[in-house]
Amino acid sequence: MWAALLPVGRDPGDGGYHRFSWTPAELDCRAWFLDEARRRDMPVERDANGNLFAWWHPEDGARDGAVLTGSHLDSVPGGGAFDGPLGVVSAFAAIDVLRGRGARPARPIAVGAFAEEEGARFGVACLGSRLLSGAIDPARARALTDADGRTFGDVLAANGLDPDAIGPDPGLLSRFACLVELHVEQGRALEEPVGVASAIVPHGRWRFDFAGEGNHAGTTRLEDRRDPMPPFASMVLGARRAAERNGTVATVGKVRVTPGGVNAIASSVTAWLDARGPSDEDVRRTVAEVERAARTAASEHDVAVALAEESYSEVVGFDHALRDRVVKALGGVPVLPTGAGHDAGVLSARLPAAMLFVRNPTGVSHAPAEHADTEDCLAGVEALAAVLDDLAHG
Repeated sequence: MWAALLPVGRDPGDGGYHRFSWTPAELDCRAWFLDEARRRDMPVERDANGNLFAWWHPEDGARDGAVLTGSHLDSVPGGGAFDGPLGVVSAFAAIDVLRGRGARPARPIAVGAFAEEEGARFGVACLGSRLLSGAIDPARARALTDADGRTFGDVLAANGLDPDAIGPDPGLLSRFACLVELHVEQGRALEEPVGVASAIVPHGRWRFDFAGEGNHAGTTRLEDRRDPMPPFASMVLGARRAAERNGTVATVGKVRVTPGGVNAIASSVTAWLDARGPSDEDVRRTVAEVERAARTAASEHDVAVALAEESYSEVVGFDHALRDRVVKALGGVPVLPTGAGHDAGVLSARLPAAMLFVRNPTGVSHAPAEHADTEDCLAGVEALAAVLDDLAHG
């Protein structure tokens, strides 16, 4: 399975992955999902939001009280191979392990692949799980646009989904008793092959729009310029200083400059801020300080600035009873928090959720160097199989 996915959406130059939702590479990943489910005689459902679910039903055909596992198949720009797909591959592999032992679940097990988890195309992370759980307004989701100006609604329609049907699905959610998502650990905190998540720290994304006046780079005097680039630069530096003061992390990793000419003063700059920290107050204070730095510099350069919150997730403490049961099923493993957002964090507001982490020796994620050793991945499969076996019979 892993070998089949490795070449899909991979840049031949730097080795990074570009699997944006409903682009050819991600559609190939969806086809792979359907093939793997078909090989196991697992019927697949696609919900109105584009999420996929492959079902392993018990002998009595029960459809409720299911244990949900899986992750996502899309990537960030130039991302690594493991973020997301490891959880989906491991879910199918764990079912293979259980079937190889002659096990049959007393309750259904579903393997999920959630849509637009990274938010790389439409800007809102965990969009599929947010829609499913009611954490985002469907009208807002339909209007989200990609870099080419295509709306989320239009892309759904082009792929056989009804944009007017997206949104919460309490009927589907009611069929799940709990969720266990396996994921590669995205730092160096985990020293054992497998760990369990305690919480996801608060995190969010904000868009800064700087509006100035385009002009000639060579003939426009400095005092006549309304250049949005200096305020943007102040915002980036302000983010670093604010993060240092508040014990958070703040990152500007995406920027769009219009018109983008070497010999032209920009007319506008749009930049996205990612901020995360140990508490909601720390994160909110960081963003407020970044906004002040941006507005002060914008005023000095006669530039307008607007700030919009695109997504925000408060601290997620995973269900303690489920977490403790998972740890017990694994005979005791490290428990650690994470600064990365996940579908499990979004869905934890609607059903008990837990996460397994597989060790990442490089500590690198969202980049081509992201890695997990084969031995650790296999340990993750065995751990997930043990957890699913316990939950599907409890």
